[in-house]
Formats: sequence, C-alpha cells, structure tokens
Amino acid sequence: WENELELADHVELAEFFRKTYGPTGVFNAKPFSGSQSWAGARPELRAIGYDSSGVAAHMGLLRRFIKVDGVDLLVAELGLYGVRPNLEGLGISHSIHALSPTLQELQVPFAFGTVRPELRKHVERFGRRGPVTVLSGISVRSTLPHARVDLPPTRVEDPLVIVLP
Repeated sequence: WENELELADHVELAEFFRKTYGPTGVFNAKPFSGSQSWAGARPELRAIGYDSSGVAAHMGLLRRFIKVDGVDLLVAELGLYGVRPNLEGLGISHSIHALSPTLQELQVPFAFGTVRPELRKHVERFGRRGPVTVLSGISVRSTLPHARVDLPPTRVEDPLVIVLP
C-alpha cells in the first residue's frame, strides 16, 4: 500500500523511474525529480519487484471510476509500469498477472491501462500467459495532471487500452 512506503522507498523509486523513463525523453523523466515517485495521480497500491541491485520492476494501481458507454464503473487503473532496462526481454512483464488476486480483493471488474501504440507488441505478450485484451481505436478523455491557463483542462488521446479481468 502507498501509505506503507518510507521516504527512502520514494527516493529509490524516483531514481528508478528517471532511469527507466529518461531514455524515452527528458520530459518523461521530469515528474520524478527529487523524491517524487509518481506522475499525475498518486497510486494507491504498488507492485514492486526487487533484486540484489534494487528496484527491478514496478506497477502502480489506483481505483477510480470511469465512464464506459454512459455507465460509471469502479475499476483499477494500472500505471507507472517499468522494468529496469538491463532486465528488459527476460519476461518480468508477465508478473503483472500476480495482481489478479489483488484485483479480486479490491472487487473491481477489471484493471486497465493505456500505452503508446509503439508498445503494441510488448503489451500483446501479456496475453500469452493469461487473459489480457489490447484494444485500439478507443478515445480516452482525461484531466491533465496540472491545470494550466494556456491549455484546456482535459485531453483526448487514442492510446492502446489494456484490459485485465
């Protein structure tokens, strides 16, 4: 649970995210300055994998209501996904399935996350070891993490949507 993390945990996670997201662009690492270990909404629950070198992988989870075809649904939003670069390609991403009992405990019908279309092949590998659906062509409207006077308060994107029952 988020409230069980100590300051040292946040410092280590912030460094992990800077190193994991930094190679995809300086802007992607920016939210993790100092000891901030989240970007946008803060997770409620975290799955953190460790090895002898520290944080190896991370997935954040936050319960929230989303509207699907006019119906409000309580779901678990997955985010802050990362695997330490030197461990990519070893199958660690399949450990996302370890979250299934937690999702049942939280009594949500499904978890979802969004990723860039460039990650399609990567996320489709999740489905090989369990029920994961990858959808495209779905408009996702969300509130920006910081209100700005020069931008609308919401954005509409067309990412890949990952659904985990």
